[in-house]
Amino acid sequence: MVRIHQNLKKRTLCAVIALPLAFVCLVSCKTDNRVNLFNGEDLDNWTVFVGDAAVDPSELFTVANGVIRVAGTANGYIRTKESYSNYELHVEWRWTGEPVNSGVLLHVQDEDMIWPNSIECQLKHQNAGDVVLIGDGARISMGESTYRVEPEENRFVIIPRMEESSENPAGEWNSYDIRSVNGDLEVKVNGVLQNSGSGMTPAEGKIALQSEGAPMEFRNIYMIPL
Repeated sequence: MVRIHQNLKKRTLCAVIALPLAFVCLVSCKTDNRVNLFNGEDLDNWTVFVGDAAVDPSELFTVANGVIRVAGTANGYIRTKESYSNYELHVEWRWTGEPVNSGVLLHVQDEDMIWPNSIECQLKHQNAGDVVLIGDGARISMGESTYRVEPEENRFVIIPRMEESSENPAGEWNSYDIRSVNGDLEVKVNGVLQNSGSGMTPAEGKIALQSEGAPMEFRNIYMIPL
């Protein structure tokens, strides 16, 4: 009985040690796999598009003190130069003036237009967590409903968030955690699940951050490929 008890103690101790090590390995592997979309210094990894030809793109989007500053004086966006499909995306934002509107655009197709074909995770004040389908053919299924932008309809279909607003007050930092895997979408605002769906189209493309009417800042923009 003593030997059995000692062996059991050894196995239990090994299990107790193994669990934290496994957790450390999981966190470390995720960190090693991280792709920083914004390097904190410049916009070399991004392409700038501004809808108003009279507005200088370099004045609409600037970088200072490790953040992207958006003037909000014209509609436009910055988009990644690379396309992505399966990933976990992390974006932090805050309003530096009166909060108005913006968005994180997923799977942007190669179009130079104000609202390109894409899936938008809304940043309009008090509406973060809404999902907006933009452009003909954009679709997603949520619950028992399937949403799709048809040619004869408005270019936009808005799918409201599931919970009450989980945004922080204007001026404070917020976080988006967006998971896109094989057409499945999960959207969290400050850790609160606000939307989820499947059968998303388009399911691959570039990532964009909008300028849409108000000054704001972005930081800590990274992706973990899945």
